[in-house]
Amino acid sequence: MVDDPLNNLDRRILHLLQVDARDATDTSIAEETDVTGTTIHNRIKQLEEQGIVLGYNPEIDYEQAGYSMRVLFICSTDLSQRSEMAEKALEVRGVVNVREMLAGEENLHVEVVAEGSSDVKESTEQLDDLGLRIISSNILAEEHVQPWNHFHQELAGEDADTPSEIGSSEEE
Repeated sequence: MVDDPLNNLDRRILHLLQVDARDATDTSIAEETDVTGTTIHNRIKQLEEQGIVLGYNPEIDYEQAGYSMRVLFICSTDLSQRSEMAEKALEVRGVVNVREMLAGEENLHVEVVAEGSSDVKESTEQLDDLGLRIISSNILAEEHVQPWNHFHQELAGEDADTPSEIGSSEEE
């Protein structure tokens, strides 16, 4: 892969998708970026094919959906087994997210969604049965997420890959 696989148009598209992927159409992104909808469609398709855009997932309020408990388990496993254990943890009932930490004792963070404490207990037992060492568990109150703004940062001072240069070839 190239050192910098993204140009300014790609970064702008990624930023707009992060802000509101549900309502982001080829046409609406084209209006924001001053290129054609066909160019946007082709660029998004390329970003997906390159594995840069992995999917479009809804943000769910689990409490409103009847799952009032969200628990973050801080776990430990051998670094050589971390990825394998992360995959296995995803199969545990209620697990919605597993993060692998680069190093250290607390190297696997597992988020579980549950209706009540009995479900959390079941998930805890299943994680333990996998061989994960649970170091701590914390009930999550709120999570605050925002788009990564560095995709958007070059808009103020675009010097290369301006929209007119990018849009010159519809098949890019």
